[in-house]
Amino acid sequence: MSRFGGRPPLGRDRVRLSTTEKQAAVAAAKDQKPEFDNDKLLNLLRSAKNELQGMRLIHMHLSLLKDRDPTSQMMVRSIIQELATKASYLQSFNISNGDVIILYKGLKLTGVTDVCQTVEQVFLSKTTLTGPNPYKEYSLYSIMELALNFINVIRFIEELQANETGSHVTETKPPITLEELGKLERSMQMFDLSPFLFNQGIANIGGGEAEMEYYELYISIKLLQERLCPDYDITANKWLFNYFTANLDQSVLRALNHGLSFMRGRRIGININLSTVISTGFVKFDERLPIDFRGQVVLEVSKGDLIENLPLFNEVVEFAQDRRYQIAVDGLNPFWVTNFDLEYLNADYAKIFWSNDMLEMDPSFEKFFRDRIAEQDRCKFILARCDSVSSLVYAHKMGINLVQGRAVDNIMRKGVSVREAIAHAKVD
Repeated sequence: MSRFGGRPPLGRDRVRLSTTEKQAAVAAAKDQKPEFDNDKLLNLLRSAKNELQGMRLIHMHLSLLKDRDPTSQMMVRSIIQELATKASYLQSFNISNGDVIILYKGLKLTGVTDVCQTVEQVFLSKTTLTGPNPYKEYSLYSIMELALNFINVIRFIEELQANETGSHVTETKPPITLEELGKLERSMQMFDLSPFLFNQGIANIGGGEAEMEYYELYISIKLLQERLCPDYDITANKWLFNYFTANLDQSVLRALNHGLSFMRGRRIGININLSTVISTGFVKFDERLPIDFRGQVVLEVSKGDLIENLPLFNEVVEFAQDRRYQIAVDGLNPFWVTNFDLEYLNADYAKIFWSNDMLEMDPSFEKFFRDRIAEQDRCKFILARCDSVSSLVYAHKMGINLVQGRAVDNIMRKGVSVREAIAHAKVD
């Protein structure tokens, strides 16, 4: 920060301060209540509701940093400012919990993502995240279509202001260390992972095809942490968590190599890191894959992994096509669906995470979202994390023919067809 209180000297209006004056200025700055932009952002959102089309939002979750620097907000705004010259509109807001929210128009998504990744790397090279952000992502930043998340952002600010009547500190587990991670890896090599390996069906609610598309195999990280590493948070350090999941992939592949008989006759999906697909462990898995499973395995790759490793993703797609695997891009929302060319990426499936906020989507954006889904000829869409019948009805309304989640599990557990349940719900 400039020694002139954040304002550069203009022309000849330079004033030399004595040591006593400087100390007094610093003390006054400390006593002054910091100014935040919560009210300014709320007023802008409420007054410009009809002008939000085409505007996007960047939410930098600085409040989640374990060791926060008082200058963090200023640092972020300085880095983001390099985008301002290219944007038709850009405005930053300091939020009272330490976050920064940026509204913008007229910028390419790739350029914005690159800058946000730079900010994330700068901060996470020095400290870790204390947990997931409000959008349930382990990321320092979120990029969203404002028209889609208009109500969500207002609620976030209003709840924040309501909670700031008293100080409240959330007790969190310390992030896992390298030493503890090493112990966890050794435990995993000797431990039977089968109690943590689950499968969840993806139902087809369209007509004329088999009701089940495939079954996703996954490891419950939460249960694994509670059993093998109860005193540490595995997810707090993004880089160590990525390293952990890559090693977890290898353990899952070894377990599957010992037999897939429990999934015989079913198509399966495997959550996997891109780096794992090109590893020797996956080559062994591929060599030992039973003949009746060839062409029946979907590789589910996270959206974050794809964005950070696009050249590697293209290599994996080429390998998958050669060895008859299919690719699913996991962890999408309406914003990413409308900004990704999924067929250009050669994705066979795109998995969207359900949120109740979709029910409050701006009508014009909802039409754009539905049209975007309809124009994808080859890529099939899955609405995942469906927790209610209303989410299943919404999928049907939007032309999404594949659904997954607790609501689907509950319906199937009763021996009822998911298609029939949706038909009854629409009548009611």
